[in-house]
Amino acid sequence: MFSVAFVGTGAKQEAPGKQGFAMAYRHAAAYARLPQCRLIACADIVPENARAFADSFDIAGVYEDYAAMLDAENPDIVSVAVPPGIHARIVIDCARHPSVQAIHCEKPMALTWGDCKEMVAVCKAEGVQLTFNHQYRFGKPFRRAKELLDAGDIGSLQRVEFSDRDLYDTGTHLFDLANYLTDGSPVEWVLCQIDYSEENRWFGAHNENQGLAQWKYASGVFGLAATGWGRDLIGCYLRLVGTHGVIEIREGKPALFVRTSGEWQAIDTDGEGIYGPPKQGRVGALLSRVGRGDEPLSYIDRAIASVVDCLETGRDCELRGENALAATEVIFACWESARRRGRVTLPLTIEDNPLQAMVDAGDLHPEPNTSPTA
Repeated sequence: MFSVAFVGTGAKQEAPGKQGFAMAYRHAAAYARLPQCRLIACADIVPENARAFADSFDIAGVYEDYAAMLDAENPDIVSVAVPPGIHARIVIDCARHPSVQAIHCEKPMALTWGDCKEMVAVCKAEGVQLTFNHQYRFGKPFRRAKELLDAGDIGSLQRVEFSDRDLYDTGTHLFDLANYLTDGSPVEWVLCQIDYSEENRWFGAHNENQGLAQWKYASGVFGLAATGWGRDLIGCYLRLVGTHGVIEIREGKPALFVRTSGEWQAIDTDGEGIYGPPKQGRVGALLSRVGRGDEPLSYIDRAIASVVDCLETGRDCELRGENALAATEVIFACWESARRRGRVTLPLTIEDNPLQAMVDAGDLHPEPNTSPTA
């Protein structure tokens, strides 16, 4: 039996947006489904949020300070669902606590490249399993696209293309998926340009308004991404271009299509779309599903089941920190390419956040944007 604690609960009634998605509720619902897990404690700097979360899951230990929670409760697993700017400090503190065996952290990894590397290094040194919530890997549109690719249905892969809101907050999922679909081939170089003329903060972190990125894997496969105001360049969520055909994953349902000649063919994914099973939208399992067992497993349910299974069996987890690090390096390399105005060869030799640094230095001048939904 694994005891599970949570750092950062958010507000259950909180409308999803730039300040929070209350992801801890989704994590907790996933752990609660597993017979080998027992939810024991939570901590949030807003005490009423912690109490509401505890009431939702019948959790006895309620704390304002996560360090006090660790010392009093000695959890085996800690789920971290706070803004990315404080991920590193909390993850490192948890990793160094003698009771903690595994940490499951929300994405994006951290606010700086140096912090990302340190999180992974400390957890490795402490023997703690570190994973990040790149749950889309467990969606059937992506799994079946990989099966088609591996079966040679579109020939040899030549290019991976994707579009999304930004390179960092949402793009982290797509860079991780691109790495999954290319079998983890290392990225050799990145070339990117961005526009950041209107402030676009998600969970406190800057994100570009528009980006256009190209990169190359050691396998010879190229990558292409368009984000924000220019995302329609790609025309779908994710595309795999092969020597003999194309696979596309699109918004809506059906989500998966393949074309080798003639018309597009829809591929059955059991009704699952980009973000989850039927009736589940972009943010995954809705808060109303907490405590219910009659709905299909969300991608977060599957991700956390994998995390716990890997801890139990000692297997490497698909969501391990090293995989997240590989995806995140490309994100920071994109911003570094924009800062240098040139191509960036990996591995990265920076420690900071290039986008944040450009804003702080006055090289970028985003105009304030007070819209809560923009």
